[in-house]
Amino acid sequence: MFVAVCVLVLIGIIGIAVDGGSKMRATERADYVAGEAARAGGQAIDPSEAISGNAIVVDPQDATAAAQAYLHSAGATGTVTVSGDGKTLSVVVTGSYDTKFLAAVGIGSLSVSGHGKATLLHGVTAPEGP
Repeated sequence: MFVAVCVLVLIGIIGIAVDGGSKMRATERADYVAGEAARAGGQAIDPSEAISGNAIVVDPQDATAAAQAYLHSAGATGTVTVSGDGKTLSVVVTGSYDTKFLAAVGIGSLSVSGHGKATLLHGVTAPEGP
């Protein structure tokens, strides 16, 4: 009985170390994918506003579509939000990490989320603020 309890405790400790580190890597990847999706969406500048010189803003539908396309190509799911002024995109990626060791003690998956943000800046010698 003592050995069985010790083995379960050791599996739990190993599981926390291995699966905890893997969850951190999965979270880093989710942050990376969210940032790149926001960058991809930030390239969908509204040409009618930019060419006329009125403003450098994104087309909300095109930006959302570009960010979602990037998420899809990366095998991720998430939400894309464009600010009211069209200068900031926020992406939240959600997913889960399937545990390897902690599954033995009843923890089958851990939730993972990542956040990315892109703000449009423009200028000749220095970027102008939003």
